[in-house]
Amino acid sequence: MSDDNKWKTSITAIGPGKIEVRGYPIEQLMEKKSFAETVYLVIKGELPTEAEAEMFEAILVSSVDHGISPPSVLGARNSVSAGNQLNAAVAAGILSIGDVHGGAIEQAARIMQELAKEEGTPEELAKKLVEDLSSKKKRMPGFGHRLHKTDPRTLKLFEKADRLGFGGRHMDICKAIERALEEKSGRKLPINVDGAIAAVVSDMGFDWKLGKGFFILSRTVGLIAHVYEEWTTQRPMRKLGDTYAEYVGPGTREVT
Repeated sequence: MSDDNKWKTSITAIGPGKIEVRGYPIEQLMEKKSFAETVYLVIKGELPTEAEAEMFEAILVSSVDHGISPPSVLGARNSVSAGNQLNAAVAAGILSIGDVHGGAIEQAARIMQELAKEEGTPEELAKKLVEDLSSKKKRMPGFGHRLHKTDPRTLKLFEKADRLGFGGRHMDICKAIERALEEKSGRKLPINVDGAIAAVVSDMGFDWKLGKGFFILSRTVGLIAHVYEEWTTQRPMRKLGDTYAEYVGPGTREVT
């Protein structure tokens, strides 16, 4: 086979007795680097600095779990309750992650990264964005939360980003969007963890297309714990979530 027809990858080189991730021997990474640092290496291509490692670790921890109500957790627990194995149940949970649940990081990062390329102050860009969203009757992803009036994860991520030197243009735009949304709607729509992650990873130089990936990396840990708990402590095929439904279809009718 000619070199032109070979499948090329820059991620991992393997051979007899050899595993090198982005050029680093796996046994050296096992000895000297944390899981978060290695994940950063695999995704970004280079090992993180000390500051990047601390920031990335906080990002991974922030979305590890958020209780039993999210669709991904209900999907995973329902799957194992139906008799599926752990891997299938976790996969069911991951497949329940979409644009509405878990997708806001990707969507918000795309918007912020596109805005950051435009001329203007964060305030000017945010006001223009909010006016445009309002005219189209669209929501800004990464803002508002059904439970938290102030998301504690956002506060911690931004505090770390400022301290570690990652509070850049994207984070400024994110905060300006929060102010513009409040001014437009008359109520506070707090930056949630998805919006905060979107801003920080953008200032760290990550492509917005990786947004769902960051959420999946974190939430898979929680899904494994939920599946294991459901499997080992609950009876199979139990009722999960609100199972009440009001029938609103046609009344009883004859087949002719």
